[in-house]
Formats: sequence, C-alpha cells, structure tokens
Amino acid sequence: MRYLTATITAITLSCPLAASAQDATAETAIRAIVADQVMAWNAGDGNGYAGHVSPDVSFTNLFGMVMYGAPAFAERHAKILASFYKGTTKSHVVRRIRFVTPAVAIVDIGNEVHGVRAMPPGIAVPADGVVRTQLMEVFVRKHGRWLVEAYHNVDVKSSGQP
Repeated sequence: MRYLTATITAITLSCPLAASAQDATAETAIRAIVADQVMAWNAGDGNGYAGHVSPDVSFTNLFGMVMYGAPAFAERHAKILASFYKGTTKSHVVRRIRFVTPAVAIVDIGNEVHGVRAMPPGIAVPADGVVRTQLMEVFVRKHGRWLVEAYHNVDVKSSGQP
C-alpha cells in the first residue's frame, strides 16, 4: 500500500510539470508563428503572412471588414501590402497566451505598423505614421500543427478617445 501511495503521489506531482512543459513547447511554437507573420509582412509577402491560417479562418480587420477562408485572408493581405501598406514594417508584442485547452490558445498581441503614408479613403493617416491595433488570434493545434482559426484586429484609439 505504501508503494501504491508513493506511486500515485509521484504521478500527481509530475502531471503539472508535464502540462507546463507541453505549454512551454506550444508557446514557443506559437511565438515562432507570430514572428513569421512579422517577417512576412516586412517582406511585403501577403501569402507568407497567411502561411499559418486555417483553411476556414475567420478574419476581422481593423476597418471592420469580415472575411472567411485562407484564400480571402491571403488575397486581402497581398492587396494591402501592395497598396497603402506597401513598404511598411510591423512589430508584434505578445502580451498574453492563454491555453483554453491543450490544443486551443488565445493570443493577445500589441500590433504596430510603422511607415504608414496612406490609408483607404475616409480614414486618416496617423500623424506619426504608426497604426496601432490590438490583435487577438485564436490558435488551434490540428494534426500536430498550430493554425490561426480566428484573427480579430481592433484599432487602438489615442488617449482621450473612447
């Protein structure tokens, strides 16, 4: 009985460590994808930027446009990187990764696009040329690969605005 109790205690104590190691491995993989997104954007590569989205991704951009599917996501990013965001650079700061399950993570990202000189009609160019947004990506692990299932980008207002 003493051995059974010791075995159960050892297994119980090792489970959080295994979960922690799994989360750390998953977090490293997710952070690498976020870094890949930045590199693709900075290279002006809309298709590369879409390289880790799921076939059925749900996408809301900072203008409130809603699109579905990897082809629409890639096409939209190729278009903006060839037009008003051409030559811009992006930076992402991962603020939080929360694992809802071992295979689902919600990632909050501070996003900045530098060097903005033009925007679509009716939208002001920021005085400092930096568009700031809060990006939330929902990652799901399928068949051993993390994919972005939802991408929701919200404009960050300057202080003094609601």
